[in-house]
Amino acid sequence: MTDGNLLDRAGDGARGTCSQELKKLFAHENLWYTGPVIEPVDNQNVASTRNAVKRFTHPSGEESRLIAPIKKTRIAEEVADRIRTLMLDGTFPPGEPLPSERHLAERFGVSRGSIRDALRTLETIGLLETRHGQGTFPHELSVDRLVAPLASVMAYRPDLQDELLDVRRMFEPAVARAAAQRVTEEDLADLQRILDVQRQKLKSGQSAIAEDTAFHAVLARSTRNRVVMSIMATLNDLLVESRTQSLQQKGRPARSMDGHESVVAALRRHDPEGASQAMRNHIDQIADIQSLAHKVPKPAAK
Repeated sequence: MTDGNLLDRAGDGARGTCSQELKKLFAHENLWYTGPVIEPVDNQNVASTRNAVKRFTHPSGEESRLIAPIKKTRIAEEVADRIRTLMLDGTFPPGEPLPSERHLAERFGVSRGSIRDALRTLETIGLLETRHGQGTFPHELSVDRLVAPLASVMAYRPDLQDELLDVRRMFEPAVARAAAQRVTEEDLADLQRILDVQRQKLKSGQSAIAEDTAFHAVLARSTRNRVVMSIMATLNDLLVESRTQSLQQKGRPARSMDGHESVVAALRRHDPEGASQAMRNHIDQIADIQSLAHKVPKPAAK
């Protein structure tokens, strides 16, 4: 199978520089996890709370704690935090404008400038949208909007790569464990196709960054958990640069290939503990190679 045919199976879950190559990865139907979910808040409670805020009657209980004068020095940050909480609990629902700056300033007991700064902060991270002539509207709180700011931070903080590797140690073995319990034959076939192309590129000395990214995206898809898929997509975005550099290091592509094959072997056995350990070993090998690459050679003794 050609690279084009393989990478046509990848898609929304693998963004970054490989997004066009990986376009259809999650095109399969009926792949979502269907376990128990939390029921939504009772509509009557949400509606009554929302109406109370919009009429600006005296709040009570939890709402009274959130909409009250602020006495902290970092006023705009505190206002932003309270507005975000009110969005999460449904007081400020998506699709309906927030109260005016003047009313918010009165209710929070702060200046309109502090309200504007708070709204600007929430708009910057994608939680609010200002519509000219209509007001400021909360966005639907999707997983992408909750995790995307992390990618923006990491892009400008190469010094956090060690912490990112630590996150992988915490997250990816658990992903592999869940995948071993839920993986389908179709998932295994996709993973094998990725390994086949990765092996061919390894033999010819070509870069296999796209296959490395696709492997982890399909592994996340195998958990049948959309939150896991979105977090893995964010991790893949963050790892593009480090993969570009590390896969150029001597021995790294071959060891990456070995690590992927060990994970897939455990998935075929539906062995959660084996899959988790194989992924942990894979990440430890990457850490060892990166550590060696960062060491400065000592000058030769005279």
